[in-house]
Amino acid sequence: MHCPDCESYLQPPRTWLKAQLESKELLTFCIKRLKNLNKVKLVHAEFVWTEPHSKRIKVKLKVQKEVLHGAILEQSYVAEYVVQDHLCESCARVQANPDQWVASVQLRQHVPHRRTFFFLEQLILKHGAAASAIRIKQMDEGIDFFFSNRSHAVKFVEFIGKVAPIRSRSDKQLVSHDSKSNVHNYKHTFSVEISPICREDLICLPPKVAVSLGNLGPLVICTKVTNAIALLDPFTLRYCFLDADQYWRTSFRSLLTSRQLVEYVVLDIENVSTEVNVAGSKYMLAYAQVARVSDFGRNDMIFSIRTHLGHILNPGDYALGYDLYSANSNDMEIEKYKGLELPEAILIKKSYEEKRQRKRGKPRAWKLKSLEMDVDDRGRADEDKKNSEYEQFLRDLEENPDLRFNISLYRNREYQPSEMTDGEDGPSVPLEELLADLDLDEGDGDGDGDDGMDE
Repeated sequence: MHCPDCESYLQPPRTWLKAQLESKELLTFCIKRLKNLNKVKLVHAEFVWTEPHSKRIKVKLKVQKEVLHGAILEQSYVAEYVVQDHLCESCARVQANPDQWVASVQLRQHVPHRRTFFFLEQLILKHGAAASAIRIKQMDEGIDFFFSNRSHAVKFVEFIGKVAPIRSRSDKQLVSHDSKSNVHNYKHTFSVEISPICREDLICLPPKVAVSLGNLGPLVICTKVTNAIALLDPFTLRYCFLDADQYWRTSFRSLLTSRQLVEYVVLDIENVSTEVNVAGSKYMLAYAQVARVSDFGRNDMIFSIRTHLGHILNPGDYALGYDLYSANSNDMEIEKYKGLELPEAILIKKSYEEKRQRKRGKPRAWKLKSLEMDVDDRGRADEDKKNSEYEQFLRDLEENPDLRFNISLYRNREYQPSEMTDGEDGPSVPLEELLADLDLDEGDGDGDGDDGMDE
C-alpha cells in the first residue's frame, strides 16, 4: 500500500513509512515483508529496475544456507511486489478539505524582525517537531501551524516552551454537535507569544527586577535566549538567568535592539582583569578608546568606555555597539533611576564586515534546510527585508559556535574552496561540524553492490 501524496508505504497495522524509489529505506522495508527469510543467510539485495509507472517493485536477493556436511548452497531469486495506491489518513483528510484542521498553533513575537523564527525553524527541523503538521503558513509577525489532532498541537507547544520563553493560552470553538450520540467536534486554537527580548538586546531592568536579581545592572545585555533569558552586566561581568515565569510576571522591553547597532573603530584598549569564563563564554574587562566610523573626516570625537570584550578586541579592530551618547531614549525604566549616568557607548560584538567584503558573492561551504511554508501576501512584499535578515542570521551562526550547537548544518555541493584560507576572511563554520546532505533520489551508480544488505 503506497500513498502517492506523501510518498510513504503502509507498515501494518497503521504505521506509514516515508521512502523514495530505490532507496535503502524502501529496500529494508521490502525485505522485512518476506517470510521465512530468517531460515537462510541474506548475502546481497538490490533493486531490479522497473518502469516507475508500472506499479511493480522487483528486488533481487542472494541467499546462502548450509545443506550437508558443511556444504553451502547459494541461490538468487527475484521477489516482485505489487504497489497499490491508497491515501494515508492525513493525506485523505487534506484532499477532502485542505482547511480541515482540528488544532492550530499561532506562534507570534512582537518584534520588527524574524531572527527568532529563523532559529526556531532550524530547531523544529532538527527535532522533527512539526512532522505531524498538515499545513504551515508564514504570517506577518510569526508562523501558524495546523494539525489534524489536538494532541499533536499540545506536544508542539510543549516543545516550543522548552526552547523559548513563551506564554500561551488555548481556546476552542464548537463546529458540530450530534445530540443523539452526544459527540462534540471542536476546533482548538493555541496562541503562543514569545518573549520580545532577543540576543544582543540592551535592557534597562525595572528596579524591582534588578533588586530580585541581586541588584544586577540596571543596564544589562541579553547574551542568550533559550527557555530562559541570560543577562550579563557588561561593567561587572555579573550573570543571571531569567526564566519564562519570572519574565512574564514583570515583563519589560528592550532599551535598544540589534537593528540599532552602530559600528565603532577601536583606537586603544587596556585590559583591567584576567580572562574569565562566565556560563561557558569568555569575557575580559577592559578600558577602550573608540570612535564612530561615521565620524571619520567630520570630527575628532573619541569615547573612553568600559567593555567586556577585552579578550577579542585589539587596536584597529571594528566593533558593533549601542550609541547612547546620541540616542534619544524615552524608556520609563531609566527615569526611575535617579542620578544614573549612562555610558557613551556599549560594545556588543566584534565586527567582521571589512573581511566579509572579500567573500561577498561567494557561496558558503554550508547551507540550511527550511520548512515548507505558505506565505501570505504581506510576507511576499517584504521579501528583500527577509533576505537581509536571513543573511544576518547566517553571519551570526558563523560567528557564534554556541548558536549553531543545536542546529544541523549541511555541506553545500556548489561550494568550491579557493586558494585563500577561510581563516583570513573572518569567521567560518569548521568542516567537521557539517553534515552530508543525503539525497535519496540519487543512487551510487557504480553497480558494484555497495547498496547490498547483509543479515
